[in-house]
Amino acid sequence: MTDQTAPPAQSTARPSPARHRLKILSYNVHSCIGTDRRLDPGRVAEVIAAVEPDVIGLQELDVGRSRTGGIDQAHAIASLLQMEFHFHAALNVAEERYGDAILTALPARMVKGAGLPSHGEQRGALWVEIDVGEHKLQVFNTHLGLLGSDRMRQIGEILGPAWIAAPACQGKPTILIGDFNAIPLTATYRTVARQMGDAPRLTGMKAGATFPSRFPLLRIDHVFVSSDITPVETRVVSTPLSRQASDHLPLLVTVEL
Repeated sequence: MTDQTAPPAQSTARPSPARHRLKILSYNVHSCIGTDRRLDPGRVAEVIAAVEPDVIGLQELDVGRSRTGGIDQAHAIASLLQMEFHFHAALNVAEERYGDAILTALPARMVKGAGLPSHGEQRGALWVEIDVGEHKLQVFNTHLGLLGSDRMRQIGEILGPAWIAAPACQGKPTILIGDFNAIPLTATYRTVARQMGDAPRLTGMKAGATFPSRFPLLRIDHVFVSSDITPVETRVVSTPLSRQASDHLPLLVTVEL
């Protein structure tokens, strides 16, 4: 007797892309000078290591500056965390540099680092592409100015065709990290929130204040995400060590791609 059972039909449906969960950290490290006035990049690295982030945006890093002992703070912190880093100097004075960095152990490449329009202290931003499975995650890190007029010009630049609206960024998951010097009531914050999601608020959890670190009152450090990224958890890292290591507290957001 011959088995007449037909073989099962082959499914033509494409498998869903794998979900990837990442911890994103934004941290203004205040040149690694703590609230106790002690200079200690190792302490900053310890604060970061305790929460095990995958992608880190750091602001206010000194590189080769005499005021902080000539240390390359971006390199020092990345080495302690066993990560690679990309640094952009918003301010260059002779051999001294001051700016922002993105750190990760994932495969990454620098796309762009440049200054932003500034009438007050010079500010900048950097853009790094990170490989996360099949995704090409676009990560932007910035530190906006103290003047409201500067911040509006700067955020307009970052959201515009030279940065986030660039063709190379379109259709790809995007994260904007930084110290915006702007609380949610400001025009700067509202401008970003019209185009991207405020990650802490999207988790449905309370979005905590990050500054000043000893008695945090202001929510000025932010993580914004594109619509294809799902924030799932958020917290301000408030520990005895983090309250000493810098005048800002780190903001940690867990997301899924």
